[in-house]
Amino acid sequence: MSQTTEYARLRDTWLEAERLGFDTAWLHDHLLNQNDIAWPEDEGWSVLTALLAASERIRGGLMVTANTFRHPALLAKIATTVDRISAGRVEVGLGAGWHEEEHRQYGLTLPPIAERMRRLEEACQVLEALWTKPRATFDGVYYQVRDAYHEPKPVQQPHPPLVIGTGGERVGLRIAARHAQTWNMARATPEEFARKSALLDQYCREIGRDPADVERSIQFLPDAMTGDIVRVARDFIAAGAAHLIFSAAAPYGIESARAVWRDVVLPLRA
Repeated sequence: MSQTTEYARLRDTWLEAERLGFDTAWLHDHLLNQNDIAWPEDEGWSVLTALLAASERIRGGLMVTANTFRHPALLAKIATTVDRISAGRVEVGLGAGWHEEEHRQYGLTLPPIAERMRRLEEACQVLEALWTKPRATFDGVYYQVRDAYHEPKPVQQPHPPLVIGTGGERVGLRIAARHAQTWNMARATPEEFARKSALLDQYCREIGRDPADVERSIQFLPDAMTGDIVRVARDFIAAGAAHLIFSAAAPYGIESARAVWRDVVLPLRA
């Protein structure tokens, strides 16, 4: 879904997705509109909070939160608050951040990619410490918390699921192996997805983690919602994807959600 859509329409679409039976619904985390930077764009975590408060069953998150936008200690507090408001239905998508123009216009630092990945690793550790420890201390290169209280704790235990969005084979997948409850990828073929998923298995085993503990998910971005989507979706399932995230057609609305359910989800279930 897109925050470009006025909130009332977005809310109605979210609630229709819940009524139809979708397991999750996702927004994004951008400060500028991705189609035209002069168009309106609402803040992702604020909209997500309102939508989860308005619904009862469906889980939701941002695909994915830009780590460069918020200190991870602040993100931990935001995510905990949303988790409690939603009675344990938030998924915490997290990525390294990437959009140069957003950072330039808003005066935010966008370090080189290697540093952004190191920051992402530290952010995961800060989140986990604040969510699970009575008082958290983390002394990293980029982030520090000192004997910090984080109360109340999240509803979900030991903490809300971390959904790490990455395709990086040398660094990103290792971060996912160490910290993710779900690994997400976009813009991949089923063959690429299977190869990276196998590499994630290897990295999990190297640290003594059961690869089955990491759910595998794939995004169908708007430009991928063409052709025989059902066939491609089945190929991704065969490649190990357990969670498929489809984009609704613009303009976003109730009919968009119904079309994805009718044309994609129901045939996949048949």
